[in-house]
Amino acid sequence: APMGRMDLGLFWSSISYVLMSLLGCVWSVQIRELVPESQAYMDLLAFERKLDQTIMRKRLEIQESMKKPLTQKRKLRIYISNTYMPAKPEGEGEGESVASWELRVEGKLLDDPGKVKRKFSSFFKSLVIELDKDLYGPDNHLVEWHRMPTTQETDGFQVKRPGDVNVKCTLLLMLDHQPPQYKLDARLARLLGVHTQTRANIMQALWLYIKKNKMQDSHEKEYINCNRYFKQIFNCLRMKFSAIPVKLATLLQHPDPIIINHMISVDPSDQKKTACYDIDVEVDDPLKSQMSNFLLSTTNQQEIAVLDVKIHDTIESINQLKTQRDFMLSFSNHPQEFIQDWIKSQWRDYKVMTDIIGNPEEERRAEFYHEPWTQEGVGRFIFSKVEITIQDYIRTVPFMLGGCPKVLGSQGFGPEQVGAGGIRREGGGQGG
Repeated sequence: APMGRMDLGLFWSSISYVLMSLLGCVWSVQIRELVPESQAYMDLLAFERKLDQTIMRKRLEIQESMKKPLTQKRKLRIYISNTYMPAKPEGEGEGESVASWELRVEGKLLDDPGKVKRKFSSFFKSLVIELDKDLYGPDNHLVEWHRMPTTQETDGFQVKRPGDVNVKCTLLLMLDHQPPQYKLDARLARLLGVHTQTRANIMQALWLYIKKNKMQDSHEKEYINCNRYFKQIFNCLRMKFSAIPVKLATLLQHPDPIIINHMISVDPSDQKKTACYDIDVEVDDPLKSQMSNFLLSTTNQQEIAVLDVKIHDTIESINQLKTQRDFMLSFSNHPQEFIQDWIKSQWRDYKVMTDIIGNPEEERRAEFYHEPWTQEGVGRFIFSKVEITIQDYIRTVPFMLGGCPKVLGSQGFGPEQVGAGGIRREGGGQGG
């Protein structure tokens, strides 16, 4: 394959590898060190990458080859036979009152491996049977068949005419080439070594001849300087490359038809004789349909996509398990440091979640907590805890109105009654 296509295949393979990494289909180094058996998966991943490169190169090669006609030459055997029907005397049963003959032209591919047999008429663009003009006159001596867009393919052709003498006939068969082929002018054909070919192949042969003989102008690259042969053929001293197709069109002709001369015999001893002729025809390469199906097939791609999703989910699960393992292992090795680090981490996450603005550098110093607001903060914190405790006590301990020791806190008190030293009671009463 050309280097450009190979490089393109490697490029797409590298892209796919990067995508797999981004999607989490590649294990981290830590997991590979933790689980040595995971190297088997990485080896498979490397093998898959090489396989993807090979498949991509092959797909590009197939796409390139599909742009050209994929054909192979086969032998088409043509069978020509005729049947003679003599005239029946009057009154002797049913039959033709005039002697006649019937000509049959059939054919098939030799060693055709295809399950669906191709019709005989599909190989031809036209078929002309020319009978003896002296016997059948100028108006009835030609039998013609020409391909039309609505033509129904057939396995053979039949011609029936009255007559009781041997008839000379000529069959003219014009092959239906796809893509169309053309016969070159005799002078150009000798020069290029090409007799009948497609227009693209003729242009390629022409360019190779120009390149080999260094006919391209060294200064004006769009011109070619004609040598003595080109001067005779194209009738000019120099010409542009863009003018070649126009000039070439006048030198192309339709291919010569295949000519078969046959004798229609009315001799009873010749009725079982069949004439056979083998001709070369071009048929589609059987690999063409397989290559096309390979390029259009998406079954494997869908299956691979499903498996990639499963692999991604599995590796994601393994990564989560490793995170949990690292969490527990760190706690078991250094519990105190782990708890401190964990609390710091939770506090940082909490500040991010609640949009709390602080100064970490000041908060890590002891002087930060000797500010006046700390006393008030501690009092408010203790007050909130005590009030919650009292409310819980009132809800859970039954008491009678007036028979219960008076809890001053139950009447409500504010933070001004709470200090850093604890709770003050009024009048020196005893708390309940």
